[in-house]
Amino acid sequence: MPDTKIAFMASETEIAQAARRHLSGEYGEAPLEEADVIVALGGDGFMLQTLHGTQHLDIPVYGMNCGTVGFLMNEYHEPGLMDRLAAAEEEVIHPLRMRAIGANGKVHEALAINEVSLLRAGPQAAKLRISIDGKLRLEELVCDGALVATPAGSTAYNYSAHGPILPIGSDVLALTAMSAFRPRRWRGALLPSDAKVRIDVVNPSKRPVMADADSRSAGIVVSVEIETARDVRHRILFDPGHGLEERLIREQFV
Repeated sequence: MPDTKIAFMASETEIAQAARRHLSGEYGEAPLEEADVIVALGGDGFMLQTLHGTQHLDIPVYGMNCGTVGFLMNEYHEPGLMDRLAAAEEEVIHPLRMRAIGANGKVHEALAINEVSLLRAGPQAAKLRISIDGKLRLEELVCDGALVATPAGSTAYNYSAHGPILPIGSDVLALTAMSAFRPRRWRGALLPSDAKVRIDVVNPSKRPVMADADSRSAGIVVSVEIETARDVRHRILFDPGHGLEERLIREQFV
């Protein structure tokens, strides 16, 4: 891909900034609006930031890990970048759309590639009421919080909360509780990816709950609606044999 125009983006860490200097000096650098591909240098958090910030451009993003876990990233190697980009395989994922109503009545809308989460904001457990596609499914969930995760995000916060790892092509969402107290044995649910989830906060003045979309806070909320944003797509590039499908399977055997 000798004519491929690359835009490099890097996190603020010294390692990532040094990598950007080296790579842009070796391969040149194009403005974002003129680039054929974006190379993101950092960790998973920076990759999410890059995907959110460039979604309007519909340009594929190839990540190289300059962080810690790097689940969404490829290994960092400076030589042969053009060959790696030419051989890379593309994964297309759709984020979740969150519409949250704040305690003050303000509407907050945001997209989440990994998950939309609700978490208690006070000393008492949260009480949540859960409806799916307009039908009440759980009258009262007493817990520290709950989240809805995409397959791409199922190994992140969802997995830490003991939710299931979802194959990237499974076309389902994970609804997972954090530290559920009632119902005692409720372990969450698997939902069709086109499901519309509504979570209402019971007694929000006494038991406040905050909502986040990929760690971007909507503040204290009284209700949250979540659905897959089919009109938005993120294009992620992976080295052959190291795509999301392989990574999701591999995570279940470590």
